[in-house]
Amino acid sequence: MHTVTADSLVVVDLGPRTRRPLRPARSPGPYRRLFAVPGARAFTAANLVARLPMGMFSVSAVVMIAGTRGSYALAGAVTATGLAATAVVAPWIARLVDRHGQARIAVPATVCAVLGSLSLLLCVRVGAPDWTLFASYAATATTPNTGGMSRARWALLLDGDERALHSAQAFEQAADELCFMLGPVLAALLCGTFFPEAGTLVAAVLLLTGVLAFAAQRATEPPAHGRVRGGSPLRSPGIPPLLAVCLALGVVFGAMEVVTIAFADDRGHRSAAGAVLALQAAGSCAAGLVFGAVRPAGPAAARLPWCVAAMAALLPLPLLAASLTGSLGWLALALLAAGTATAPVMVTTMTLVRERTPPGRLNEGMTLAVTGLLGGIACGSAAGGWTAEHLGPASGFALPAAAAALALAVSLAHRPPRRRRR
Repeated sequence: MHTVTADSLVVVDLGPRTRRPLRPARSPGPYRRLFAVPGARAFTAANLVARLPMGMFSVSAVVMIAGTRGSYALAGAVTATGLAATAVVAPWIARLVDRHGQARIAVPATVCAVLGSLSLLLCVRVGAPDWTLFASYAATATTPNTGGMSRARWALLLDGDERALHSAQAFEQAADELCFMLGPVLAALLCGTFFPEAGTLVAAVLLLTGVLAFAAQRATEPPAHGRVRGGSPLRSPGIPPLLAVCLALGVVFGAMEVVTIAFADDRGHRSAAGAVLALQAAGSCAAGLVFGAVRPAGPAAARLPWCVAAMAALLPLPLLAASLTGSLGWLALALLAAGTATAPVMVTTMTLVRERTPPGRLNEGMTLAVTGLLGGIACGSAAGGWTAEHLGPASGFALPAAAAALALAVSLAHRPPRRRRR
């Protein structure tokens, strides 16, 4: 018996009477090829553990503070202060990561953030003055951008392979959605089942464990770039419009969350709001994996307006479901459909950030995009709360749709010119 191979066709020769062709072996899928890269599985698993608390901290803080102090206003103010502090501190931490290396900066920055979380827990537990809550939660702003560090590793390992980088960006976005889908549910479960501080405590342990395991994967860590000449990525051509798009997208996410909670509360099903929002994240997660499995058509700069246009077209669905039916079930289906547009927009945006960020400052560029999102989420949450309270929860769904239209206008205004055919 012997085998003969010709191109992709394999023929097995079992003798003069038993020769039959076998089906050509299937090439592995894009994600299987992605995780065949040495070291990819180890740093991805550790990063997922470190990233899960990002969806837990704010919910845990709100439940913990409101449950013990009896004030949602105080809880909201504390979390908003932490968000504002993150917007200021995160780019600085990211610049240090690019300059000195991930392990050297991320570990002490995480320790500082964990100590801030534990301080918040103790201050709530012992009934310390309100100002201590603000100070403690502000210290968590040193939490490094774990998603950005993971994307920087993919950029190093897959340098020059744009097809694989596209799949990696899509996977990272799906991972973000998965963490923000499971995080709030896990936080609410821990706080409700055990004690109000359980969510914050578990999130702090997961963050520290994940970052330590991630930093230990030195073989895939990008090299430290030291001091890089040139200005901030903010001055790079094409970056400011992307940050404006991120700001508008943040308004979409922040307003949608608050308005959905208000709508569910108005219908007497506030406890179901988390599950409804989880469907939106599930739609984005599934779309991200599908988007990463297909070959991208054309440059990312040309794809972005089309992706944002799809989001702008789908976001009126929750408004129609809430206004015309008043049903939480129909709203959940509308959010599931609308969520499918999120991942393609975010993947394409982050691809452009990577392409336009100066060498040696990738983590800083990624973190600036995240900071834009956080700023938009803060604005969207405030505007969504005001709209839901004064105009009604159903009317509040017009705000995310308007923000998506604004993002579309910005992306169209800065799209690259078409090349003339000769």
